[in-house]
Amino acid sequence: MDFLISTAQAQAAQGAPAGAAGGMSSIFMMVAMFAIFYFMLIRPQMKRAKEQRAMIAALNKGDEVATTTGMLGTITEISESYVSVEIAPNVVVKLQKQAITAVLPKGTLKSA
Repeated sequence: MDFLISTAQAQAAQGAPAGAAGGMSSIFMMVAMFAIFYFMLIRPQMKRAKEQRAMIAALNKGDEVATTTGMLGTITEISESYVSVEIAPNVVVKLQKQAITAVLPKGTLKSA
C-alpha cells in the first residue's frame, strides 16, 4: 500500500495549481445545479403543499371527498384537525384532515 500513497503524493506535487478560472467554473456549476434542483424539485413541491393546505382549509360539511386510502365519502362533521366522513349509509369514519386528497364535484358519489 505504500507505493500507492507515494504515487498520489508525487502526482499532487506535479499538477498545476487550479487557477481562478477553474474555481469560478466549479462555483458556477454548483449554482446551476442548485437552480435546477430548485425549479425542478423544490418549487413544485412547495406549490402542491400550498394548494393542499388551501383545499383543507376550504372543506365544508356536505363536501364529497376522496381520501389517501381511496375511500370516497361525504363530510358529516369537521373539527380543528379531524373530519368525519360517511362512506356508506350509516357508516362514518373519523380521519385526519391531511388524509383528504381531493374534493369531488357534487353528485359524484350518486353516479358511482
